[in-house]
Amino acid sequence: MSPAQPGLVVALDGPGSSGKSSVGAAAALRLGYRFCDTGLLYRAATWLALRRRVRADDPDALVALVTEIELVPDENGRLAHVSVDGVDVTADVHTPRVDDAVSAVSGVAELRAALLERQRALAAEPGGIVMAGRDIGTVVLPDADLKIFLDASVEERARRRAEERGVDPDGSDGRFILAKLRRRDALDSNRDVAPLRPAEDAIHIVTDGNTFDQTVEAVVATVRAAAASSAALAAGEAR
Repeated sequence: MSPAQPGLVVALDGPGSSGKSSVGAAAALRLGYRFCDTGLLYRAATWLALRRRVRADDPDALVALVTEIELVPDENGRLAHVSVDGVDVTADVHTPRVDDAVSAVSGVAELRAALLERQRALAAEPGGIVMAGRDIGTVVLPDADLKIFLDASVEERARRRAEERGVDPDGSDGRFILAKLRRRDALDSNRDVAPLRPAEDAIHIVTDGNTFDQTVEAVVATVRAAAASSAALAAGEAR
């Protein structure tokens, strides 16, 4: 990053399997930004709750789990790994069992409040950051320098997830994935606490038909344009 293009705080939101985590991480790497997938925090809390048999209707017990969860940076500074009690559990938090339970757990207001300040503290550290989630632009970082809402049709998202898991998108497993995503969308969009919705000032990027690289390029270009605009505005005010 150069003085002409300062690092921004970028809120990157979108529904499940919209690509915000993988795209956000790749875009952050190209930009020289840090990256945080806040969904990992909720997945880790869900995995730990399942492991400890903590129910979603026991908010105090859920909140007590938060201190055991840590996001660990990779070699590029991306907070892409989850550690619980010093053990890397990143692979464990991406299982179908966690997929099924994460909406209920992440909808608990007390848990979201417990994780809110941690997310804001990460964003406040020096340098540009791309923070991905479902309520970053609306709740976590409402004053972010740039808000992007990454979207795709539920059919496109189901196809991508099926291909990631090596199953036929048109087969029974693919149809099951589609049904689960539709259910997840409904739960996330209609929950009382921090429902999934784009911020009013978010830039929408619809990715149906895009390759992964095309979507990454769209995000990178959007961030660079916003950074250049911010730098030009700051230079004008300094005159």
